[in-house]
Amino acid sequence: MALDELKAALPDYAKDLKLNLSGVIANSELPAQQLWGTVLSCAMATGSKSVLAELEPQAKEILSEQAYTAAKSAAAIMAMNNVYYRTLHLLSDKEYGTLRTGLRMNVIGNPGVEKVDFELWSFAVSAINGCGQCLDSHEQVLRKAGVEREVIQAAAKIAAVVQAVASVLDAEAALA
Repeated sequence: MALDELKAALPDYAKDLKLNLSGVIANSELPAQQLWGTVLSCAMATGSKSVLAELEPQAKEILSEQAYTAAKSAAAIMAMNNVYYRTLHLLSDKEYGTLRTGLRMNVIGNPGVEKVDFELWSFAVSAINGCGQCLDSHEQVLRKAGVEREVIQAAAKIAAVVQAVASVLDAEAALA
């Protein structure tokens, strides 16, 4: 199993991450599509070859072709949007926020899966990429759709743990 491989690869000093991988993924109460779409989009967002290599095969096995593509699409579009909207948020000159964006984001309107799932995946990727404006936007859409805070929190925890595992494994690979 991919999670076992990731846990085995973590050094002893990252024992909490080993436990948290089980907690947020193996013991998750999210429906399979929400869970594995979140895992896949977060793994892609980390940019970690080792994390993606371990988690992608299981995600591909569990997700439908449409959900698999949509999760990857969420990571892709948020890679762009998180940089752009984080920049607008950080600039002192708020006039930039009034300018036409002019960036294509068609996948958000038609992701090929339930809008709630895509929003959840976009939220999780935005957590990894640190875009407060995107986090707020996706959280509001999710809440308006009736998604409970605990579901949104679960996605944030998956993002946090997957990112932490990626950071540790990539650092250890660099030190080897």
